[in-house]
Parts: sequence; C-alpha cells; structure tokens
Amino acid sequence: MDTPPADTKASDDAPKFPTPVEVAPIVRQQEIKLGRRTLKYTTVAGRMPLKNEAEEIEAQIYFTAYTLGHGEADRKRPLTIVFNGGPGSASVWLHLGALGPKRVKMQDEGWMPAPPYQLVDNEQTWLEQTDLVFIDPVGTGYSRAAKPDLNKKYWNVKGDLESVGEFIRLYLTRYSRWTSPLFLCGESYGTTRAAGLAGYLVDKGVAFNGIILISTILNFQTADFDRGNDLPYALFLPTYAATAWYHKMLPAALQKRPLREVLGEVELYAETEYTTALMKGDRLSNEEKRTVINRLSHLTGLTSTFIDYSNLRINIFRFCKELLRDQRRTVGRLDSRFTGLDALAVTETPEFDPSLSAITPPYTAMMTDYARSELGYESDLTYETLSFKVNEGWEWDRGKYVDTSEALRSALAKNPFLKVFVAMGYYDLATPHFAAQYTLAHMDIDPSLRGNIHIADYEAGHMLYLDIKSLAKLKLDVHAFIKTALG
Repeated sequence: MDTPPADTKASDDAPKFPTPVEVAPIVRQQEIKLGRRTLKYTTVAGRMPLKNEAEEIEAQIYFTAYTLGHGEADRKRPLTIVFNGGPGSASVWLHLGALGPKRVKMQDEGWMPAPPYQLVDNEQTWLEQTDLVFIDPVGTGYSRAAKPDLNKKYWNVKGDLESVGEFIRLYLTRYSRWTSPLFLCGESYGTTRAAGLAGYLVDKGVAFNGIILISTILNFQTADFDRGNDLPYALFLPTYAATAWYHKMLPAALQKRPLREVLGEVELYAETEYTTALMKGDRLSNEEKRTVINRLSHLTGLTSTFIDYSNLRINIFRFCKELLRDQRRTVGRLDSRFTGLDALAVTETPEFDPSLSAITPPYTAMMTDYARSELGYESDLTYETLSFKVNEGWEWDRGKYVDTSEALRSALAKNPFLKVFVAMGYYDLATPHFAAQYTLAHMDIDPSLRGNIHIADYEAGHMLYLDIKSLAKLKLDVHAFIKTALG
C-alpha cells in the first residue's frame, strides 16, 4: 500500500484520511523484441510527492519512466516528459497507445477488439531515440491529493501548471537529468499544459529543446460553441467535410476527389465567404443566406433544411447526430470515423461518443494489469483513465477563454532554440486541425522563429495513433523532428 493507517490521534469527529508517506518507486529491468532486435530498458514506477512549505505531502503524482539499457541512465540521452489531457485524463493513451515499449492491441483502424484484451511489443516505440516519463496529474491514474479539499489546489489551469512543473523539477533533480536534452509531449488538453509549461518553466531555468503537440488546443475560443462566438463554426467546417467524405456522404463531384484537395476548398471557403456571412448576422440578405445554405450542404452532406434551421451554424454534437441519421448511426467526437448506435434516431445529440467507448475498456484493463504484472506497482486504487470527477470539478476562469498560446510564443522568444512539432488528425472533432492552424497563425510569432514550427497531418482522429498507419507515420515524423531539434 502507498499510505499507512489513518492517524489515530485525530479527533473522532473529524474525517480520517491516511497520512501520506513517501514510498520508494519500483525499479525493474525489461526487454522487448523489435523484429530481429532486442531492446533492453529499465522501468521506474511510483508516486512523486508534492509538498507544502511545511514539508507535508499534499499530493502524490504517479509516473512511469523508461530509460534505455539496464545500467545507469545515460544523462546525455534525450528525455521526453509525456502527459495526456482531459483535463481529467491519465497518460495511459500515449503511454500504451503510441510511445511506450508496449501498446494495447486494437484493430488496425483503431476499432475495439474482442475481449480479453492484449498488450503487444510496440515496434513504433520512441524509446530507441529518447527516454520517456509518463505523468498522471493529480486526480488521474493513481495520482491523488492527500485530502479531497486539496483537489481545488490542482484542478485549475494555474495549479495544474505549478504541480506538473514541480514534478518535472523534482524528476530532473532526483534522477540527475538536468543536463539531458529535454522534450515535452502532450495530447489534447495536454497541449494546453505543454504550451503553458514551456512559458512557465523557462522563467524557472528549465528550457526545452522541443515540444510535441498531438491534437492541439491552445486557445479554447476556437472550440467553445458559445452564443456570440462564431469562430468554431468556421474552424470545425473542414473536419465536418472530412467526416462526410470518409462516410461517403458528399456529392459525387466532391466524393471522388482526394481528401486533401477537398479540404483545401473547404478551408478557403471557411476563412473567406463563410466567415463573412457569419459576421453579417441578421444583415445577411435572403439571397445571400440561400447561397450559404446550399454551399454548406454541398460541403458537409447535411440537408439544406437542417442548415437553415441551424441558422447556418452547425454545432458539433448536432453534426455527430445528424450526418448519418438516415442510417440510424452517429459519428464519434474524438474520431469521426467511428460510428455509434443510439436507442432513438430522433434525439438532438448522441447518447455517447463511440470513439471513446471503443477505447476505454481495452486501455483501462491493460494499464491496470500492466502496472501490477510488469511494472510491479501494486495499489488497490482505481486507475482513473479519464476522471469525470476532475473534469466536473475543474475551476475554469469563466470570465475569459483559456489560452496558453501566448506562453508558447513567450517561450519561443526567450529560447529561440526551441522547436515545436504539431500533429493533427483530419477526423478529430475534439480539437480540429483547422482550429490549431488558426491559433498558430494568430500567435504573433516573430518571422525569424516561424521556421521553428513543424506541422504534420494524419488521416485519423484525436488519438491518431489508434490507426496503425498513422502510428507508424507519427514515429517517423517525430524521429525526424527530434533530430532537427537536436541540431
């Protein structure tokens, strides 16, 4: 167990919580077969304590670290610190989906396999090129605050950056990695966190060689469908078109064209005529409105009546329900290639996200088993792959949209050697590729630093590595990026 019994001196009336103590992490030597090669590595699994000024443990962050070889870690090797998003998500998705030496076996397109599930050696692991540390922020994975009322300290943008930043400082210190080339890798809200950390830590003496952003969202105005905020309607439009193309719902003239060619047309329309029409609001003439309706119907596969009744503004959740309504199917939000089955075809929005429900059982089962059987970490805690308690308890600043793009711009200005890699999936309706491009184009990056940004597109969704071809492409793209970042 990670903690001793509760303090028996506490008042009988007060809630009793175990007093956290620091426990040494579990170290094991492992190996996998990659074709004809044998890859030997060392794992470290445990919880890093976060302490207050009185040296009391207020939270513990679970992590899994991988270093190449069975001896002492090579301090000159690159070190990549990895987390997912949520903000209530553990790092299991990148850990056992793409980067680590083991991965959950899915079907080649990413569909759920039949249980029982399997872990297989990951031929696309990044470990050959960089050591890896996977972090589960407080409330996710096996990471917990010492007491429930301390959660509010960590479940907000500022507290999250400070706690993960403190973990990084402690890890670099305890494992003597201050002289290693350093990389950050985040997915989804993890890209929000990575951009924020780049700006936060550079002022504390931690500069990174590279930041890898997978399924990027830095500015939440690009994805929040609030009344009065028309930006997402234009930025989601290309992904709506990609989804319709994938499901063969576009008119024949568009359907027979390559996806990237179709997207080029839709992106141009989204940032010109469509944006102008949205800006006009009620000043749009009936003739102009009819022209927009017909064009949107042509580009999305939705009926003109639906678009008219939507006031030209297609909400993501209504789109996921509407596109395949005639087939009594929905499409996924994380990955719009996936389709779901609702009880009723007449409802306004889907009952669930089929792309999330397809991955939750395999990844939860495999991480829980892997931690005990191979990493040697034993705990009766639930491994929270995606904690809705964290998401619901997260304290957003309701007065403004979260935006960490300025922190990234600042980090680039202060550390001109920093390189950024952005990976985007065409079928991602959680963090659409065109929204990421918009944010990157509005960061006011100095022209001398724009070449530091590298972008790659994938014909997959939010967890683009679920697709076996995209998983291999990601490995090659990141391998080239790390070489570039290291000069």
